[in-house]
Amino acid sequence: MSTQLPDQTEDESSAGEAEPTSAAQERRMAKKRERAAERDEQRQAEEAEAALADEETYHLKVFRYDPEIEGKKEPRFDDFHVPYHKGMTVLDALMYARDTYDSSLTFRHSCRQAVCGSDAMFVNGSQRLCCKTQLSDLDEPVRIEPLPHAEVVKDLVVDMEHFYDQMEAVEPYFQTNDLPDGELEEQRQSRENREKVKMSTRCIWCGACMSSCNIAAGDNEYLGPAAINKAYRFTMDEREGEDMKQQRLEILEQEHGVWRCQTQFSCTDVCPKDIPLTEHIQELKREAVKNNLKFW
Repeated sequence: MSTQLPDQTEDESSAGEAEPTSAAQERRMAKKRERAAERDEQRQAEEAEAALADEETYHLKVFRYDPEIEGKKEPRFDDFHVPYHKGMTVLDALMYARDTYDSSLTFRHSCRQAVCGSDAMFVNGSQRLCCKTQLSDLDEPVRIEPLPHAEVVKDLVVDMEHFYDQMEAVEPYFQTNDLPDGELEEQRQSRENREKVKMSTRCIWCGACMSSCNIAAGDNEYLGPAAINKAYRFTMDEREGEDMKQQRLEILEQEHGVWRCQTQFSCTDVCPKDIPLTEHIQELKREAVKNNLKFW
């Protein structure tokens, strides 16, 4: 006795055939869109290069590294040619390269006024703020790298956590033993004392000094010039309580504190705010000696 299978309805048969066909069409369309996007990107790059043919350009060699992408895990340098206009900074050039050629190019920036300190990089062999550095002051090709002696997160971005930890270690905030009697009474500072600490307050935490320091490169526990300068700002403030001053000097006198400085002036040379960092470190050494002599 033979068994006859029920006939498929016409709708069911059509649906079964249409499903794989539809999936294949979607894949083909996706590939077409992808190829079209690649052609558009290539065309835009060619148009940008053609537009540059008659303009003055600057040649950038930019450090690239991305630990999350297999093909970009090995550090390399990419070349970019950007049109130059008067007053153009390194940051302007990087932004043009990112916006025109490669949107994956990664770097930090914020205020563009040399205040936030976020765009410190290693440009032509020296630590500089990119928003402050004029392209016209540099030789070509302009070689742009992340700050040395710091872990690279991606491209020109470095991990600043260790730098901030060292700043925090010196307790960078004002503390006093004697508060004014009146609720609204000011705790006054003399004009002479203000002049003494004024330059130390200009620090923007960019990390250029720490990156340039040979001692910090070899001693990961060294407080570093930025942190010591921050300690100077409060230690030398006449409103600082004596107990806190003593405590801060003890922090600075430890093995990885002020005595590790070898007076090479590299931090002072690269500071974008012209803070006399080395002088501040030497003055704190003298304060530490005087502090110890009190107990002899």
